[in-house]
Amino acid sequence: MLKIAYHSIYKHPLPEGHRFPMIKYELLPQQLLHEGTCVKDNFFQPTIPDETHILRAHTRDYYLDLINQTLDARAARKIGFPLSAVLVEREVIIADGTIKASEFALKYGVAMNIAGGTHHAYSNRGEAFCLLNDQAIGARYLLNKNLASKVLIVDLDVHQGNGTAEIFQNDDSVFTFSMHGKGNYPFKKEQSDLDIALENGTDDDTYLRILKNTLPKLIDAQKPDFIYYLCGVDVVASDKLGKLGMTLDGCKSRDRFVLETCKKHQIPVMCSMGGGYSPEIKIIIEAHANTFRLAQEVFF
Repeated sequence: MLKIAYHSIYKHPLPEGHRFPMIKYELLPQQLLHEGTCVKDNFFQPTIPDETHILRAHTRDYYLDLINQTLDARAARKIGFPLSAVLVEREVIIADGTIKASEFALKYGVAMNIAGGTHHAYSNRGEAFCLLNDQAIGARYLLNKNLASKVLIVDLDVHQGNGTAEIFQNDDSVFTFSMHGKGNYPFKKEQSDLDIALENGTDDDTYLRILKNTLPKLIDAQKPDFIYYLCGVDVVASDKLGKLGMTLDGCKSRDRFVLETCKKHQIPVMCSMGGGYSPEIKIIIEAHANTFRLAQEVFF
């Protein structure tokens, strides 16, 4: 059965006019239930995890600054959300969703988190709507528990996974692959194990050709026994914060290829949703919903 992490805390109240589409975390599960892609039993509710899991990916000083609301003003501004105890609780619960979904992926082949993909969170700081790096926390959890020995992170959000690259820069047990917009945030990129920077306006055919030429070779070379897939939908041409030229169908084809490749190689995959900032919320929801539809189709 497809298991999906979801908690009502995911939809966090923001100031009027804030550019982050927080409503998507409420609408997406509603859409999946409405159309019959999912039933209530597909969803599980994450909780507050043991802090030791978080501290394997983040420094204690940074984590305590979040918990105690003692981040300096400049560091707080870089995060982009008004800091509060509830916001930090939300991030911690999202991380637990990814930890638990990772275990479900080991059991069922695939599992999802309605939120997550917080790849701009470094070991010692947050930025760009990311406080804690959920997939980094999940990867370290699996490795520490000996549930995986080599993890591949496939980050196909339009923005480079700079925080993820920093966390694993000296860790050979995790291979970081980021395929992102060349002319997009972050403007000072970190070095992933493999970075592919795409030109503005990259279309479906070009994107898919590069991906199909890269991912199977990576799997053959690295031989991962677990994959984290960050499936941001900010690659579509309508996205306000992306600069690529992909269609909804192209984005769906991307997801199909990644999921089918994981299934073919019998590698468990955990999916975090990542970004999506199209002006029309229905485009964001449709693009994200496609990922869940495909997970059901490919694995079940």
